[in-house]
Amino acid sequence: MDEQADVVVIGLGPGGEYVAGTLAERGLDVVGIDSTLVGGECPYWGCIPSKMMIRAANALAEAHRVDTLAGTASVTADWSKVAARIRDEATDDWDDAVAVKRFEDKGGRFVRGLGKLLAPDRVAVGDRTFVAAKAVVVATGTTPIIPPIPGLAGTPYWTNRGIIETKELPRSLVALGGGAISAELAQVLARFGVHVTVIEGRDRLIGVEEPEASELLQRIFEREGIDVRLNAKAQSVGYADGSFTVTMSGGQVVTAEQLLVATGRRVDLAAFGAGALGVDESGRSLEADERMRVQPGVWAVGDVTGKGAFTHVAMYQAKIATSDILGDPVTPADYAALPRVTFTDPEIGSVGLTEQSAREQKINVRIGHTDLSASSRGFVHGPGNDGFIKLIVDADRGVLVGATAAGPSGGEILGLLTVAVHGRVPVSTLRSMIWAYPTFHRATESALDALS
Repeated sequence: MDEQADVVVIGLGPGGEYVAGTLAERGLDVVGIDSTLVGGECPYWGCIPSKMMIRAANALAEAHRVDTLAGTASVTADWSKVAARIRDEATDDWDDAVAVKRFEDKGGRFVRGLGKLLAPDRVAVGDRTFVAAKAVVVATGTTPIIPPIPGLAGTPYWTNRGIIETKELPRSLVALGGGAISAELAQVLARFGVHVTVIEGRDRLIGVEEPEASELLQRIFEREGIDVRLNAKAQSVGYADGSFTVTMSGGQVVTAEQLLVATGRRVDLAAFGAGALGVDESGRSLEADERMRVQPGVWAVGDVTGKGAFTHVAMYQAKIATSDILGDPVTPADYAALPRVTFTDPEIGSVGLTEQSAREQKINVRIGHTDLSASSRGFVHGPGNDGFIKLIVDADRGVLVGATAAGPSGGEILGLLTVAVHGRVPVSTLRSMIWAYPTFHRATESALDALS
């Protein structure tokens, strides 16, 4: 027999959990479905634990910089203590059972299992079927892309989860992929003494960002002893006697004790039955409009929409979808000022358009660029001050359409730049600001002065 509900939410990652919990608090009968941990990738294997690892690695690197400044004794660190902190402290803050209880205390009904659409208003979980009178919300996230490299299947390779969960580090690691996840984790392990090789098929690291950011990160990686192989594609993988062998195009061979596969993430439309919506299940995302509507009675939030695999995008969309379902006033989704941060050291914070994407849109571009190390704060900071600020200005409108802040606290400097892009603040207004001295963000003034 069909079970009735007002709303059915498939996937309780950050966005889905917010939608389900908020609607339940507002008095709707909500069924929340998830086959894994409530909260999704972010609190258990992504944002939170990885940033705890990054914080430890950055503190270790900063301690070594004290050696450079003051000639103090060398610093060492015990990885097992970092791993224990992730297990203990992260688990205290993020617990599946607690999350389920919190949802149910709000009046929601939680169902463990894979939710699959049978029709726009019908969702099956095992042998149960739920019919939504008001809304179905798809928030199913993404899964790692595992490339079809001969020899890879069946080996004990790591995805990002393997690194997060490990209690002991390997002596050496090969990382396939040069995007944000690979770059962050590769640097962490290298700073804890692991010999790391990064293999990237394209001609630069973090290819979605500005070329200057890629060049900066490669320079830092090589300075820290990370072996970066660009324009290199893995043709085969072997595993024997506790060691991986990766053979690349051109015949290059790299061996390591462990292999990280971080070549991107994908949406699996077939897994939740997108075909029931008339959607091609071989597609790359589930298209939603500015109110997060897929079609009447169906909304989508988070990674599945293809607007960026970021927790902040999922939460932004979740608030819009929730308001729309409730009939509350809605500010339509606008991704022109979408921020993103790669939490390497230096941090790479970006918002809006890159120079290339702006030129592809036929925008009359002006570029402002300044070296962060040349700023007063950069001078004071000393070792570890590598970075820059780059501004992308629409000269015809006189506003920022994109920016990158790379360097110490690059993600924090980004806050100012995001407000400028989002608010379409005139460049003339930015020029007239009072900039606190001596701060890293003050270098933005120099970038404005450098507009060409």
